[in-house]
Amino acid sequence: MKATKLKLVRRERRKRRVRRSVFGTPERPRLSVSRSHKNISAQLIDDLAGRTLCAVGSRSKALAGQLKHGGNIAAATLVGQALGERARMQGIRRVAFDRNGYRYHGRVKALAEAARATGLEF
Repeated sequence: MKATKLKLVRRERRKRRVRRSVFGTPERPRLSVSRSHKNISAQLIDDLAGRTLCAVGSRSKALAGQLKHGGNIAAATLVGQALGERARMQGIRRVAFDRNGYRYHGRVKALAEAARATGLEF
């Protein structure tokens, strides 16, 4: 198996393992992080109803003027802050963090810490 394919297979395996225990409810939605080389995004998901409560990404209109490049730690920090503010406006205080198979390191960690700084509890 090629190295890139193997990397994706391993990430999917980690993702399934994490998702067995992380579940979003209306009181405590799941904060799911997605990242690529160029962008990062996060959303709050109610798994019982199967709907997204709010979402923010480095490509969203709210952050378009503030970011030069969406694939760095500065962009992840802004996305985390924006998501935390939107969640607080909807009355959401507690979330279940879903790192989506990514390591809790770098951009994923920056997004999580920025969301915590706005008042979200993990």
